[in-house]
Amino acid sequence: MPSPQPCRFRHAALVGKYQARGIRTVLEDVAAILVRAGLEVSLEMETALNTGITDYGSLSLKQIGKTCDVAVVVGGDGTMLAIARELSRFDIPLIGINQGRLGFITDIQHKDMDTALPQILTGHYEEEHRAMLEGAVLRPNRDGGLETIYEGFAINEVVVSRGATASMVELRAEVDGQFVANYRADGLIVASPTGSSAYALSAGGPLLHPALGGWVMVPIASHTLSNRPIVIPDTGVITIEIVAAKDASMNFDMQSLASLLHGDRITVRRSAHRVRFLHPKGWNYYATLRRKLRWNEGVA
Repeated sequence: MPSPQPCRFRHAALVGKYQARGIRTVLEDVAAILVRAGLEVSLEMETALNTGITDYGSLSLKQIGKTCDVAVVVGGDGTMLAIARELSRFDIPLIGINQGRLGFITDIQHKDMDTALPQILTGHYEEEHRAMLEGAVLRPNRDGGLETIYEGFAINEVVVSRGATASMVELRAEVDGQFVANYRADGLIVASPTGSSAYALSAGGPLLHPALGGWVMVPIASHTLSNRPIVIPDTGVITIEIVAAKDASMNFDMQSLASLLHGDRITVRRSAHRVRFLHPKGWNYYATLRRKLRWNEGVA
């Protein structure tokens, strides 16, 4: 009988959507798989605290970045996005166990993890790199200059939109200082290829393959029907200026900043950091689209 293949990793972080019903049992099952593969296991601190699992050590995200060489995330895409943003600067590969609905990036189903996870841990995986957005909000100051009041990262999208009021916002968009368009709309989405299958898709934007070096700008319910989505290179800087708005806000994935003011400028560029995902051997993007968007329906 052949001996088991050695594990490619040493120390795994385990992160879970601890609010989900039944998550403790799933996390304990995943931890057992990791231990059988020969890894040291540490739970992310909030995951350990909220699930009551005490059989393993717990680490903060910063500690995970410094001590672990792989992270397993149990939850939906939202959980993965939040963790990926924090761990991207440490260049740690991420494995997603899907406990959500769509699961575009947490792609291992619970029923498959007993076979898929050990294979990945022994080196049988497809590695994928995803670009991130880096953004800032600049506000005019009394000296006539611009002051940075907010900075953040996003994997999916940066969204500038109207707040709670029914009024549209008026925005001016530039790329590398070149004027693109004025928008009177409910908002404007700047999405990465990863985010092209999220909010941007529901607003009428195109799907972008993750390997593409580009962003998509998608207006939300534009007053001018000729304002269409546009795909642009990710090598430049996008600037969105608030021209007029009674109530405007901005979102970096799930991180929000409310009460943007007239004259505020939102800049978006490609981050120096990227996200690393490990998928089961044989994974491909098109198969994910077919499965998640049900493109197979009606085919014999």
